[in-house]
Amino acid sequence: MPNSGSADSTAIGHPTNPTAVVRRRRGPGERWDPSRPEGADLLPQIEHVVIVMMENHSFDNYLGLLGRGDGFTLGPDRRPTNACPTAAGSPLRAFHLDNTCQFPKQPSQNWTATHVQWDGGKMDGFVRSDSGPVSMGYWTGQDLPFYYGLATTFPVADRWFGSCMGQTYPNRRFLLAGTARGNIHTTLDTLKDPPPPNGTIVEALNRHSIPWRDYYSDLPSLGLYLPVLQANGDKVVRVERFFADARSGALPAFSLVEPNFDHGSEENSEDITTGEAFVSQVVNAVMSGPAWPKTLLVWCYDEHGGYYDHVAPPAATAPDEVPPTLEPGDVPGDYRRLGFRVPAAIVSPYARRNHVSHVVHDHTSVLALIEHKFNLPALTHRDGWADDLLDSLDLGSSPAFPTPPKLPAPANTGPVDQDFLPPPRCATPPVAPPGVTSGFTG
Repeated sequence: MPNSGSADSTAIGHPTNPTAVVRRRRGPGERWDPSRPEGADLLPQIEHVVIVMMENHSFDNYLGLLGRGDGFTLGPDRRPTNACPTAAGSPLRAFHLDNTCQFPKQPSQNWTATHVQWDGGKMDGFVRSDSGPVSMGYWTGQDLPFYYGLATTFPVADRWFGSCMGQTYPNRRFLLAGTARGNIHTTLDTLKDPPPPNGTIVEALNRHSIPWRDYYSDLPSLGLYLPVLQANGDKVVRVERFFADARSGALPAFSLVEPNFDHGSEENSEDITTGEAFVSQVVNAVMSGPAWPKTLLVWCYDEHGGYYDHVAPPAATAPDEVPPTLEPGDVPGDYRRLGFRVPAAIVSPYARRNHVSHVVHDHTSVLALIEHKFNLPALTHRDGWADDLLDSLDLGSSPAFPTPPKLPAPANTGPVDQDFLPPPRCATPPVAPPGVTSGFTG
């Protein structure tokens, strides 16, 4: 299979945990430490891994003005100089969106639109794609104070990419199974796709009685694999249970915490501050709970949502032999390139202070981390290829954040409803920037 390669079986000490044996490149079925059994705990400092994956924003769209990491290039006016040509050929500079609302249909992150945006690595097709001019919009720390505080305090990853140039379903499948097995679109018919031959990460945990839960608000990501969901109904529970478990110190080894995908995931046409408020509640619940001293939380996004980013996604290892299932009108492509950059931060008492991770990550880095901790075999070539996030931690020293830091309040501080979400604040979508007279309609 092109570019899938074989695992590099050179054993080396991990820079943040010299006693752990690391196989930097593993093939499917290969463990981190072949001298120890599956299920052996190789990272005892971390007992709880929590993933909160939101929807549809790029690094530049949210964190381009963070001041840490590879964000926008600023001109003398302190505004971004990054631009993309319109259909007429004139440049449209990145601009600040005047409120936190979004259009219902723009921007677009479908397979073909994303490839137009990528343009062979030029990253100049955003406005010309189905995304239109709104794709060049961004938000700032005044709009998203909690996110800016989180990404300023804890390690921010400025090379975290989606796992493929597809939509929600394929990228969340990579998070769970290290492959999308041909899926590139978010359509209900794909829920009937056969399960991956090597299973999912939760099934690997089940083999060793390692506890996990998918805490959902309205839809669990595990529903992408209906047989797995049906077999694990006791571990797929409402999000209220997460907050109770965090308070009591009863978090499992692996937690997937899901927003309300109807109005709180930050996908268009939602008010982005509703999702920010949800994440702030999740992070603060973890930091204030008794399990904090041995917890690692990852905040990230499934894909870029069609919003502009200036960093071209790098080549990647194909997960398996299954190519994307292209529909009429889809441009050619494969899984040998990552999707676009997304916001991501690593939250833990062991997190490195003042650290920006420039290591290439994708969603299968979460699998690599869990596989490293429990000496589990790689599910596919992709998670065997992925880095395990430990560059953002210092497990060999005293924790840098033994006492959780106080983070800024989110922009939306309204009362929460039964789904732990404040009410939306949007009345109207954002207005067009100066000089844009068409294609900004949603």
